Amino acid sequence: MTGLPERRQPDVPAPVATGGRDSNPDWYRTAVFYEVMLRTFADSAGSGSGDLPGLIQRLDYLQWLGVDCLWLPPFHPSPLRDGGYDVSDYTAVAPQYGTLDDFRTLVTECHHRGMRIVVDLVMNHTSDQHPWFQASRSDPNGPYGDFYVWSDDNTRYQDARIIFVDTETSNWTFDPVRRQYFWHRFFSHQPDLNFENPRVVDAMLDVARFWLHLGVDGFRLDAVPYLFEAEGTNCENLPETHQFLRKVRRMIDEEFPGRIMLAEANQWPEDVVHYFGTEEEPECHMCFHFPVMPRIYYALRDQRATQIVDILADTPPIPSSTGQWSTFLRNHDELTLEMVSTEERASMYGWYAPDSRMRANVGIRRRLAPLLDNSRKEIELAHALLLSLPGSPCLYYGDEIGMGDNIWLPDRDAVRTPMQWTPDRNAGFSTADPGKLYLPLVQSLVYHYGNVNVESQLAQPTSLLHWVHGMLAVRRQHPALGLGTFEVVPCDNESVLTFLRRTDDETILVVANMAATARAATVTLPGWAGAATRDVFGGAHFPDVRPDGTLTFTLGSREFYWLELTAS
Repeated sequence: MTGLPERRQPDVPAPVATGGRDSNPDWYRTAVFYEVMLRTFADSAGSGSGDLPGLIQRLDYLQWLGVDCLWLPPFHPSPLRDGGYDVSDYTAVAPQYGTLDDFRTLVTECHHRGMRIVVDLVMNHTSDQHPWFQASRSDPNGPYGDFYVWSDDNTRYQDARIIFVDTETSNWTFDPVRRQYFWHRFFSHQPDLNFENPRVVDAMLDVARFWLHLGVDGFRLDAVPYLFEAEGTNCENLPETHQFLRKVRRMIDEEFPGRIMLAEANQWPEDVVHYFGTEEEPECHMCFHFPVMPRIYYALRDQRATQIVDILADTPPIPSSTGQWSTFLRNHDELTLEMVSTEERASMYGWYAPDSRMRANVGIRRRLAPLLDNSRKEIELAHALLLSLPGSPCLYYGDEIGMGDNIWLPDRDAVRTPMQWTPDRNAGFSTADPGKLYLPLVQSLVYHYGNVNVESQLAQPTSLLHWVHGMLAVRRQHPALGLGTFEVVPCDNESVLTFLRRTDDETILVVANMAATARAATVTLPGWAGAATRDVFGGAHFPDVRPDGTLTFTLGSREFYWLELTAS
């Protein structure tokens, strides 16, 4: 095998040299995150599955792209019945991904490049193969007997909704070994941990300490609203959950300052905002803003900005001065439609998932480019909104090159296919026999890896990849897009979204046309009469704001402007 040539790989432009991580404790407020699943990204050993050494080999690419922080979903030992979120050992690396030494190397190499790394902490549940659960079911009176939520009947907590409605009919499953029912908010092979048990709390804090000692910069807290249960409630967002999170935050602040907690709470903003805690009793540094995501897609087909404006108007201020939202267009899960109305959901299914195979649970299992019919203008506008609306953006691997999906694969594997690096065998992802890959490559007519790959887009200066790289570079130059206040400004055209992002040092005016056809719009900018305007991309000067505080634009289909305002 040593006689075979090494696989050809794209030549990545040299990134700008960095001096390693900066010491800013608020780094996350201006950072661009990038979700990369180990199994999907790069296979260094020819096993057919991505691994830690493979990811390490790709860090130069991610640094060049402009990524500030990696988010790694679970890479722990797991039966992989839920993409690794069914953890069977919290303090180890699954052998197919590498070793703990490989992980230490990844952290070191990330930090050397000025990037950070956040990993998933799946606190709500384990796999039913976890030794804790096996001990709990076989020895009810033993040390792990009370580690899970057991009941003699399945009638408790009837007000709790079922999340995976496609596969589960109850949140209780009977265990034939213990002869009791166990509680689970997700799959029946994922029993919920019992956080009423102080030993579970201590065990989870020790799990967090384990990875923090290895150098991770924080955690994405998976499924955090469901940690506790209480009769007569929907078992979500309970006060006990917030009390626990404050305890985790105190531990991190005292023992590992500068590390962050990012809450995955798919709830309405008025509920999610409590996961930031308060100045006196902080909880999470960041929270995903789930409801804004589907409204970006809705606005693109509705051709009106109303939905985006309304949800941001309904978003309360973050109670902590150092809190930050996290925003995204797509990730490894389905595009969830839980946070839209029944009518809006029906519209979005019609627009974005006409084939029933495109749907999963209460959502759509498609990638960004296929969702937007591979329209370059719509993909660019969606990114422009992601990068300018309040919050730190999180990109999903492969979306920077417009990767497609495979709706013929089961469940959410549709959007978890191997990264497409080159047009060569296995897209440069692996040297394994193609039949050995953990999932087949995308080979559809439009999104075939021979056409859509990193190498070809690096060779095209006008490619989507270079465009995303350029956008991230521009965003980095304008901290107002991360730290600034958000203010919608009046506009006379409902298709055009207009808002200001402002800090003490700069003000950025964003003007975005949601319509598929050209629009003219007049924006009213109170207090900015006579102000000069400058395009932040090319530096071109636009007309000054009129004496009456208005400014008129014409925009082509899906066009947008980012303009810097300078007072006269």
